[in-house]
Amino acid sequence: MAQNSPQPRLVDPARLARSRARARLDVAGFLHDEAKAELQERLIDVNRRFTAPALVTAFPAYWADLAPSARIVAPDEVLDLTPGAHDLVIHAMALHWADDPVGQIVQCRRALRPDGLFLSAAFGGETLVELRAALAQAETEVMGGLSPRVAPMAEIRDMGALLQRAGLALPVADRLPKTVTYRDAYALMADLRAMGETNALAARHRTAVPRAFFARLSEVYSARFPAADDEKRIRASFEIVFLSGWAPHDTQQKPLRPGAAKARLADALGTSEFDETARPVLHPSDD
Repeated sequence: MAQNSPQPRLVDPARLARSRARARLDVAGFLHDEAKAELQERLIDVNRRFTAPALVTAFPAYWADLAPSARIVAPDEVLDLTPGAHDLVIHAMALHWADDPVGQIVQCRRALRPDGLFLSAAFGGETLVELRAALAQAETEVMGGLSPRVAPMAEIRDMGALLQRAGLALPVADRLPKTVTYRDAYALMADLRAMGETNALAARHRTAVPRAFFARLSEVYSARFPAADDEKRIRASFEIVFLSGWAPHDTQQKPLRPGAAKARLADALGTSEFDETARPVLHPSDD
């Protein structure tokens, strides 16, 4: 009987660790700042005092001020979280590098107490769409083929579905799009290195690329994706997707079962109810 082969890894953990170790968020942490500010707003809106938070992040020094009393956990494949120990778990700007994102959320869910809150911020599928296109064209022209160079990031609808798969209640997914302009593609790639977001894909091209590749990449990028207000600069799109959900609890609101409503919406609005099965009545003038 044939045995199931292990699923191939998307990410090279050693390469990702080196990329993060070389990051300089003091230089290029502006997107982390945006994510942190948005998460802080969500915590204010919740209006609850959390006494046992946990923070999953690859950059603990940069994120520690979001929840100063939080237990800091690295975004490893197996999270160092104790089941039922926390009333808040925040997954900060690391979910897009997870081989198993739903597994990460499930582990966070198990670490929550009943009615505990899960929050996440991560890059979404609209991130670096221009760079992906420019890389594909330049690599095809210069090297005669394509190789994985930018991590595949999930669309917001797919990321929202992960919350339900993980068993979280009251799931919400929303996005913050950002457009950043740069002098050229070299400046963009320098910022990505400083963010710790360089290519850490397991299937990446392992040999050195010719210098002509980067020159052509810069030309393609500048020609196809100039900034809206300055054609001498380029634009780069980023999308931060925010997820929130609660560990189930009896006190939480639950949707009514179909047919359980005690009043008609049409009566409340003072209008007539539309019947999809009814046939339209033609006025003689319509013939």
